[in-house]
Amino acid sequence: MSALVADLRRAARGEVLEDAPLSPRTSVRVGGAARLWVKPRDPRALVETLRVLSSAGVGWFSLGGGANTVVGDRGVDGAVLRLGQDFASEEVEEAGDHVVLTLGAGAPIARFLSLAREQRGTGVAWAAGIPGTVGGMVAMNAGTRTGCMADHLLAVEVATPSGLRWIDAKALELAYRHCEIPRGAVLTRARCKVRRGSEADLLEQQRAAKADVDRRRATQPLGQPNSGSVFVNPPGQFAGRLIEEAGLKGMARGGAQISEKHANFIVNLGTAKAADVVDLIAAARRAVLLATGIELQPEVRLVGGFDPPLPPELLAHHAGAVLLQDEAQFDLPDPGKSFLRVQP
Repeated sequence: MSALVADLRRAARGEVLEDAPLSPRTSVRVGGAARLWVKPRDPRALVETLRVLSSAGVGWFSLGGGANTVVGDRGVDGAVLRLGQDFASEEVEEAGDHVVLTLGAGAPIARFLSLAREQRGTGVAWAAGIPGTVGGMVAMNAGTRTGCMADHLLAVEVATPSGLRWIDAKALELAYRHCEIPRGAVLTRARCKVRRGSEADLLEQQRAAKADVDRRRATQPLGQPNSGSVFVNPPGQFAGRLIEEAGLKGMARGGAQISEKHANFIVNLGTAKAADVVDLIAAARRAVLLATGIELQPEVRLVGGFDPPLPPELLAHHAGAVLLQDEAQFDLPDPGKSFLRVQP
């Protein structure tokens, strides 16, 4: 066991693995291994973990639940961080006709829904059926046609090697499928506001949530390993419809296929490599651009090392392991206005 792994195990107080396969840890089931896989026990342990990695010159990447993520076949040359469901405690605060919920970033989105339901919260039916974690839901500003995370988010807590801090949601530049988490920060908790409703409101929300889940099951390839939505919907358009009209629905590359059920999903037929998925992403973008002049923007994160390398038009959407070694590298908002330092 290397000295770095020993230090990480002391800091994380949780699982630390070397050469950990990432394909079984993502929804599309492709990709290579992580040099290091670290599952810190709690937010304080995460800060200590980041300090160890920073001192060792090892970059990190927070995976979340693995949805909407394509890991390259060469894996991640750094540490992949995974926050568990019990990573941070939950909090519930009364706020008049609203309730404020604080959940850990590793909690499943289903827990956001169930906690809201326990508190008679309404207006969250849009989140039913969305895969992944609360952290991923914030990082992507996930949502549907009827709502999104920005409708509820009040603040997020993030970790860096220097400690834990809360950042007001207004500083996150929330927009359609967009959230500006400071580079290199790891989201640890989210504080959300949910409106309380009547019994009739709760029954209607339950009905709407079931209808949305049923619609997803009928129209999306949920029975196959898949990428989640590949592209953001352009204004006034649907990415899946544009790909289908360009003639690419059902197109296959290697073991990957543009879903025959929904063209904005790429499915793993059983033997896919990340390179196959990237080929289909690039082909769909080119075909839609040629047919309509619309340049589709990826919603999936392209992470780690790809072989062959990513095509030039996708490089802007590539995410790698990040190394922060001092506070000057970390672009936080004005400390007097939009975040609170939490003392060690």
